[in-house]
Amino acid sequence: MADISLKKIYSGKVRDLYEIDSQRMLMVASDRLSAFDVILDDPVPGKGEILTQISNFWFDKLAHIMPNHFTGDTVYDVLPAAEAELLAKRAVVAKKLTPVKVEAIVRGYLAGSGWKDYQKTGAVCGINLPSGMQEAQQLPEVIFTPSTKAEVGDHDENISYEACEQIIGKELAAEVREKAIRLYSEAAEYAKTRGIIICDTKFEFGIDENGVLTLMDEVLTPDSSRFWPADQYQVGTNPPSFDKQFIRDWLEQSGWNKQAPAPRVPAEVIEKTVEKYREALHLLTNKV
Repeated sequence: MADISLKKIYSGKVRDLYEIDSQRMLMVASDRLSAFDVILDDPVPGKGEILTQISNFWFDKLAHIMPNHFTGDTVYDVLPAAEAELLAKRAVVAKKLTPVKVEAIVRGYLAGSGWKDYQKTGAVCGINLPSGMQEAQQLPEVIFTPSTKAEVGDHDENISYEACEQIIGKELAAEVREKAIRLYSEAAEYAKTRGIIICDTKFEFGIDENGVLTLMDEVLTPDSSRFWPADQYQVGTNPPSFDKQFIRDWLEQSGWNKQAPAPRVPAEVIEKTVEKYREALHLLTNKV
C-alpha cells in the first residue's frame, strides 16, 4: 500500500488509522483479510477499495437515522495530491470518537454462531427463540446480540443484553440497541430489492465530543455482514454468500484450529472472494 505522510496511530485487523489533528483521523482500508479473529497471510486484492465504497454508500443512505463519522473533508483536503490519488477509493477522513466498548451485532436470520448457540440452548445470546427453527430461517423479529470488543488477535465473545448494560450503562445500551436494529432493518429492506438478503451484521459506534452516539468504522460491508443471494435462499441450508464466508467455509473444512497462524488460502478461493465482493458492490450501488 502507498506510503502515507501522516503518523500511524493504530493498526487493526483490516483498517489503519493515521492522525490528522486532534479531531480528525484518516481511516485506510487495507486488503488484509481476517477470519475467526486471525489476520490471514494473503491479502484480497482490491478489497479495501470495494469495502470503502460499500461503506460510504450506506453511511450516506442511513444518515437520516443518526450521525456518522464523516467530517465533510476528503483525502485531497488532508494529503499531498499524489498520496490522495492512490488512496482516494480506500480512505476516509473521519472524526475522532470515543468507541463504545461493545460490538453491536444485529441478526435477522439464524446462522453462524447464532445457529450454533440455538442448537445448544434454544436461544441466541440469552434471547429465547421458538423451538424447531432451522438453519438460515428468518427470525420472528430482528434481535440485538452484542459481543465484547476484543483486542487484535483475541476472539470477540457474545454476551447477554444485561452484560452489555453493565459494560456501557443502561441508557447507552438501550440507544445502541434501538439504533442498531433500525439501521439493520432499513438496510435489509433496501438490500432485498437489490437481490441481497442481509442475514446479520455488526455495527460499531462511538461518542463524539458532545456526547452524541455516532456510527463509525464500516457499515454493512461483506466483512461486517453475512450477505446471501435472495434467489438462492433456502431454509435449512447455509446459502452461498457474497462475503468472506467463502474463505471461512474453506478454513472450517481445512481442519484449522482457529489459532494463528492460519493456513494459506488457495488463490482460487481468494479470487472467488474478490468476485463476490465486486458483485455485492455492483448490486447494492450500481458501481462496478
